[in-house]
Amino acid sequence: MFNKSHRLFWNNARKEALAGWLFLAPEFIGILLLGVFPLVFSLYLSFSEWNLVGGLSTIHFIGLDNFKLLFHDEKFFMALKNNLTYTLVTVPLGIFMALLLSVLIQSRVYGKDYFKVAFFIPYISSIIALGAIWSALFHPSLGPINQTLIKLGMTNPPKWLGDTHYSLIAIIIISIWAALGYQIIIFIAGLTNIPEEIYEAAKIDGANATQQFFKITLPLLGPTTSFLFITTLMSSFKVFDLIAFLTSGGPNDSSTVLVYRIYEEGFRNFRMGYASAISWVLFLIVGLITLLTWKLQKKNN
Repeated sequence: MFNKSHRLFWNNARKEALAGWLFLAPEFIGILLLGVFPLVFSLYLSFSEWNLVGGLSTIHFIGLDNFKLLFHDEKFFMALKNNLTYTLVTVPLGIFMALLLSVLIQSRVYGKDYFKVAFFIPYISSIIALGAIWSALFHPSLGPINQTLIKLGMTNPPKWLGDTHYSLIAIIIISIWAALGYQIIIFIAGLTNIPEEIYEAAKIDGANATQQFFKITLPLLGPTTSFLFITTLMSSFKVFDLIAFLTSGGPNDSSTVLVYRIYEEGFRNFRMGYASAISWVLFLIVGLITLLTWKLQKKNN
């Protein structure tokens, strides 16, 4: 009786389902261990005090003290201000430049394939290697950028990465340049999906190039632009490697951002609880901005 019921239960459908779940099990386990658990643990740490060097036994719950401390942390507000400035400049300016260049490459430039590769190479290159190159370009006295400015008549060119007023500007320039190739490729992919018949009909109706751009290209590139806007917006709040390599957040915290502030508190000052609190504030900021962006897009559509 047992063997019969056992055979009835383990029919072919259930065996196939079990095989599927067994194949999916490593992925689920990986998500739980590398995704869900760190997320939950960091949330608990944000309400705790923990010196990383002391081990797990030194964790103790302190409630909202870490979040209260944020409102009195000048470095946190400086990092937040720099991050917002970085985002407000790199996102719209980068997308605008990528859109303009992609339209020019797609319609008016010979050797399109060469320019696609040329613009895309910085994106696939090591960001540290790019940072090293730009560090040489931005050298205060020997760099070609300042040498050119001196030849043009500027007696006291900026020190760029070593200047409190220009360090963040230098990081913004490098970031826009490094991401430009990816954005151009995405825009060109969107442009190739626009039927040529639409432009031909517009030409017959007497529309010039400017009218075609604003009446045809921009509206039909709406989904592509929205995708790039959201992804670039989220990545702008995760900038870290360039700052860590080129300025270490300086001089005088003029180029520090939220992710670097998290690293500084967690892995230099070993205050993992406070670092987790900052990370959750960053998570909420990015989540709210992304949600607001989606709502505005739905409203416009």
